Amino acid sequence: MNKKYRLAHDSLGPMEIPEDALYGAQTQRAIDNFPISGLAMPPAFIKTLALIKKTAARCNRALGMLDAEVAEAISEAAQSLLDGEHREQFPVDVFQTGSGTSTHMNVNEVLAALATRKLGRPVGANDHVNCGQSSNDVIPTSIHVSAALACRRHLLPALTYLVETLEAKAASLDHITKTGRTHLMDAMPIRFGQELAGWALQIRRGLERIESTLPRLCKLAQGGTAVGTGINAHPDFAGQFAALLSEETGLPFRPNDSFCESLSCQDTAVELSGQLKVVAVSLMKIANDLRWMNSGPLAGLGEIELTALQPGSSIMPGKVNPVIPEAVAMVAAQVIGNDATIAVAGLSGNFQLNVMLPVIAYNLLQSLDILGNASRLLADKAIADFRVNQDTIGRSLAKNPILITALNPVIGYAKAAEIAKAAYRQGRPIIEVAVEMTDLSREELEKLLDPIHLTQGGVVKTESPP
Repeated sequence: MNKKYRLAHDSLGPMEIPEDALYGAQTQRAIDNFPISGLAMPPAFIKTLALIKKTAARCNRALGMLDAEVAEAISEAAQSLLDGEHREQFPVDVFQTGSGTSTHMNVNEVLAALATRKLGRPVGANDHVNCGQSSNDVIPTSIHVSAALACRRHLLPALTYLVETLEAKAASLDHITKTGRTHLMDAMPIRFGQELAGWALQIRRGLERIESTLPRLCKLAQGGTAVGTGINAHPDFAGQFAALLSEETGLPFRPNDSFCESLSCQDTAVELSGQLKVVAVSLMKIANDLRWMNSGPLAGLGEIELTALQPGSSIMPGKVNPVIPEAVAMVAAQVIGNDATIAVAGLSGNFQLNVMLPVIAYNLLQSLDILGNASRLLADKAIADFRVNQDTIGRSLAKNPILITALNPVIGYAKAAEIAKAAYRQGRPIIEVAVEMTDLSREELEKLLDPIHLTQGGVVKTESPP
């Protein structure tokens, strides 16, 4: 079947575009110019652009810059995008003009077409939908707004849920003592509750870091137009736009203190990405600890048993793998890579404009999305329901020669090292060897070497002199 086309025009002349396309000539040029990755801008970013256009139309109507009927038609068209309609109309590749003008005009053209249909008279993509705006302030604003919304509505709740799950699991396991490890080697005992509480605090600190960035993320470029001077925008546009957007979203948006800063750099996006990288590093640490603790079941540590979620091998029957920690680790790797891309893109502010805005938006929103999803999966499918193998832990703990550390103040480091080596060499519990090689009674040794006491710090006293 032959596809039908129609002619559309822009300042460069006519363009053939699909007859059923809502977009116009500028979008088609971008489709033709950038057949690079097949990756389109995230739906959350397109919805944020629609929200900006809806808010701008309301603002321009109130300021007398747009006819009431035109403003209402644009607002209704934007709302249809916010409702998830017409997603197929936004095919422009992520790797496009660095200002994001191609995606911006894609949205302007679609909204103009929808508004024209509703109104029955022409609504212009540039003159009406883009009234008082520029790609150079709209795209940076969309990066900030979409990221702020993703933080507040998706990532921060997910991280809070993970913290709460970790803290609840830590409390439920705080009575169980296990062998600690440094350098992957046996070390002094630690309670499961202490170990998991450490993980929980890592994530809580990540939450605090992201929260600290949000005030800067809520400062907007909108109103700066082309180079930060506000040319062609009503003098009250920036303030009223931020107020209306805050009313719509519940977030405290306001105009940035310098539009020149907003347009020329993306330091806040780089900062947020750095905070996301820290969270990714924390998740990688937790995921890998879970993998080690779950390793085995016979030839590994075998301290815990993660819930079996799927067969682990196409050739080895009965094998089950730690699939959720592995998936989380890959998410962490992706976020760390995204951060490197965002940092390089952040370097590309030349004079009055950063020219890698689309790739910043794409990577930042992906990081926010997958970190939130991974955090909830880790909480629900790895942390909440793993089972502790107490027999395995007890056996390892009893034979741990490093318990002798508690006797250092009593018998001295050299003697303690001698006992530890003998216990390890003979494969015997440390207390049995200590009974033979010291003058301490078994009762005194049981007190000194009690693992639960050894997790509480300090020095356990004995009546016997060193």
